[in-house]
Amino acid sequence: MTRDEQIAVLGAGAWGTALATVLARAGRRVTLCVRRREHLAALDAARENAAYLAGVRLPDNLRLTADWPAAVSASDVIVMAVPSRHARAAISPLAASIRKPTLIVNAVKGLEADTMMTMTGMLSDVLGADAALAVLSGPGFAAEVARGKAAALVAAGRDEATARRAREIFANRALRVYSSTDVTGIEIGGSAKNVIAIAAGASDGLELGAGARAAVITRGLAEIMRLAAAAGGRRETVAGLSGLGDLVLTCTGELSRNHAAGLALGRGERVRTDADDTGHSVAEGIVNAKAVRNLAGRLGVEMPITDAVYRALYEGRPANIMVEELLSRDPKAEF
Repeated sequence: MTRDEQIAVLGAGAWGTALATVLARAGRRVTLCVRRREHLAALDAARENAAYLAGVRLPDNLRLTADWPAAVSASDVIVMAVPSRHARAAISPLAASIRKPTLIVNAVKGLEADTMMTMTGMLSDVLGADAALAVLSGPGFAAEVARGKAAALVAAGRDEATARRAREIFANRALRVYSSTDVTGIEIGGSAKNVIAIAAGASDGLELGAGARAAVITRGLAEIMRLAAAAGGRRETVAGLSGLGDLVLTCTGELSRNHAAGLALGRGERVRTDADDTGHSVAEGIVNAKAVRNLAGRLGVEMPITDAVYRALYEGRPANIMVEELLSRDPKAEF
C-alpha cells in the first residue's frame, strides 16, 4: 500500500477512533466517518473523542466527516469499525458507493445476531462474493493502541496477498501485525472470547479466586476451538493472537468491558442487555452470547460456559447457580 491511498474508517467509537488515529499518525490519508453530526461537531471542535476515547488528541491530518457515501467512494481501503449489531444497516446503503477492488477490512469482533454470520460473511452477503475482504483482530485495547503502547494483532485475508496487504496497512513501530489466511477462525475467536470473558468476570465477582479464572479461560478456549473447527476454521488459529491472546486480555484486563459486565453479574448487579438511553452500547459479549450460543447449537458444538453466560444474561439465572451447574457436570477426559 502506498501512502497516497485513501482510507475510510467507518465508526467513531473507541476502536474506530483508535485505528484512525494510529493510521493518521503513520502518515496515511485517513477519514474517520462519524454517524451523528453533533458527535462530529464535538470531535472537530475539541480534536478529541471525549465520549469514547478521552485524553487522546486526534492528529491534525485526520479528516472527519458525516458523509459516508462520499468517503467510501473516494477510498481505496475501508475499515469497518461499527458494532456487529449495527454493521449490516451501516454498510448496506454504502454498497453502491464502494468501488471495486476496494479492500474492506473488518475490525469488529462479533457475529450477526439473526443470521449468525461472521462480519466478513455479512459483508460478502451485502457486497457480493467477489468483494475484497480482510479482518483485523487480536489482543488490543483501544485506549492503549491509540496511545502508542505496544501490541500485536493479526490481519487475515482469504489469500496470502490480501492478508499481506491488510498487515502492511496497520503495521507500525508500536503495533506488530501478523498475517493469516484463516478468516473464519479469527472471526470466531474474536466473537466467542467476549462471551467467555463475561464468565471470567462473573467468577471474579463471586470471588472464586485466580484458579477458577484460569479454569474458565482454559475451558473457554476449548469451547472456542470446537466452534471454530466446526465453522470451518483452524484450531491452531484459536491458539494464537486472535483466540488465546485476546481471550487472556479480555478476561484479565482492567479496561475490558466484557469482564466488567461479568463482574457485575457475579456481584448480583443488574446488567443491561440493550443500549441505554444515552445511546452508549453494551459490551459485545452481551450481544454475542445469543449468536454464539445459537451458532453452536446449529453446528452441534457443546459450549457449556457460553450457554451458562446466556442463561445468566437473558434468563435471569444467578451467577452462583451458573457456577454450581458447571461444576456439577459429569466428569470427563480433558481432551
